[in-house]
Amino acid sequence: MQLVLVQWFSICGSPGVLAYNSQKSQLVYQLLEFLGAEGQNIWGPTELKTPNQKKLFPPEELQMYLSGPWLTRFIPSVHVVVFILGFPLNIMAVFMFLFKTKLKKPAFIFMFNLASTDLFLVIVLPFKISYHFLGHNWALGLHLCRFATCTFFGNIFCSVLLMAAISIDRFLAVVYPMQSLSWRTPRRASLACGVIWIVSISGVIPLMMIAQTEEIAQLNITTCLDMIDAYKVLQFRYYAFLLSTLFFFIPLFISIVCYVCIIKKLYSPDVAASPSKKRRAILLSAAVLCSFVICFGPMNILFVSPFIIPNPDYGCLFFAFMISLCIGSINCCIDPLIYYYASSECQRQVWRFLRLKKNSSFRKDTQEKTDSNATTFSSGLNNFIFQLLLFSVF
Repeated sequence: MQLVLVQWFSICGSPGVLAYNSQKSQLVYQLLEFLGAEGQNIWGPTELKTPNQKKLFPPEELQMYLSGPWLTRFIPSVHVVVFILGFPLNIMAVFMFLFKTKLKKPAFIFMFNLASTDLFLVIVLPFKISYHFLGHNWALGLHLCRFATCTFFGNIFCSVLLMAAISIDRFLAVVYPMQSLSWRTPRRASLACGVIWIVSISGVIPLMMIAQTEEIAQLNITTCLDMIDAYKVLQFRYYAFLLSTLFFFIPLFISIVCYVCIIKKLYSPDVAASPSKKRRAILLSAAVLCSFVICFGPMNILFVSPFIIPNPDYGCLFFAFMISLCIGSINCCIDPLIYYYASSECQRQVWRFLRLKKNSSFRKDTQEKTDSNATTFSSGLNNFIFQLLLFSVF
């Protein structure tokens, strides 16, 4: 009996496998042949199933990963730490941007939206924590599975696009300070954030339209998007590649170009600032890029690796991708530190929020710098860049 084995390694990075009887499922066989998957058994011997059966029978290797301590103990433990740290950090940032800074500057609008999307992602983590601690057993039903999955990945996509937007905003503020005054308005920043939210939600709409829960007979568990049947796999092979391109590689390229130009500008003699403050801004730029690459790079490289690596070990890819998703969630704790609380304005608001007193001269000096407008900056290009860099952008 001829078997055709289909591997799922896309949206959530969890390859699921399902063997079909090609004689009983001629349409699936022809589609697989068209996609170049005919006769490929990437996992080895598996139990035969027909398309009408509801339970999946993955190979022992995948079962080992699903029930192993790394995925059932380590990953949810990391998620617990991320939730404990990320929730207060982001909710305080949202509060400050919404009620303290009043979102009067484009940089604050972008950072408010970034804090909001990180907060939404953190709120979904308890679902994933419970799921992993229970051995990849989803007990909350199909609809909550769809909600948790789409919210998690939708907010990751949104975070990446907002980080790229912030890099563009900083590039304009530092490299083209005078010319960008008319471009960098709160209204345009809000419009850009609205477009980013729409694009991110659109990216997960296909996930909302499919059933994501599957029963694993040997383990007596119900997975949530970790495994998916052949009919669904056929629709998402190129969709996964599109997601990685749109929501990582293009934003990464934009961010690298912008921050390299920013660092180059800060090293130029046109910027009249002390070496320590230049170094601070450069280190923040480098930290943002490192966070971008470390948190989102592994998962997106693994997204496309099955398409470019001949005969990959899908078991190892599955395990690596699950770990990379865990690393990606840590970004919720890093963003507040390198975007919001590293800003002088945000530091001032944090101290006010915590009701910590500072001497009156420091508060007066900081307030004057924060409330200054384009007329004050017109005294010189160097001072304009320096003030904008420290109190509006960084």
